[in-house]
Amino acid sequence: DGRTGTFVIGNDRFPASVLDLPCVVESYKTYDDSALVKTADVGQMILVRESGEASPDVVEYRHGLTPPMRDARKRRFRREPDLNPELVQRVEKDLVNIMSGGTVENLDILDTNFSDAGDENARNANKKAPPAAAAKPEVPDTGGNAGEPDGSDSDDSDDSM
Repeated sequence: DGRTGTFVIGNDRFPASVLDLPCVVESYKTYDDSALVKTADVGQMILVRESGEASPDVVEYRHGLTPPMRDARKRRFRREPDLNPELVQRVEKDLVNIMSGGTVENLDILDTNFSDAGDENARNANKKAPPAAAAKPEVPDTGGNAGEPDGSDSDDSDDSM
């Protein structure tokens, strides 16, 4: 299968297997203890076993290289969604039709009878109602602004809160 072999160190021989890691790990090297240089993307590892141990029956190693990556595939990655191939093909066909200026063929229409008031309510559903005008108390004009309108930015007259 091309994933098993023998690891030799001195006169000792150990069975070894090449396993895929759950994610790619970047390897860095430094020449001056301050600047890092990327040297490789590591995606596989060699698992060396004792002579009596059984070889792994999977090609992907369940854990990463470091303790935080234990059960990495299960904890950090979403599982593949179960998609119906016919549904995917139908949606792709509809998207191609829409992008070419056509319409959707398989459209489910729930209700086409809208009243004018209902349609108007649907258009204004996200709009806020304008704040009601606050009644101003009778205050004698002191003439301090010399005829200019009141430019106050106070929040006293804001009833929207």
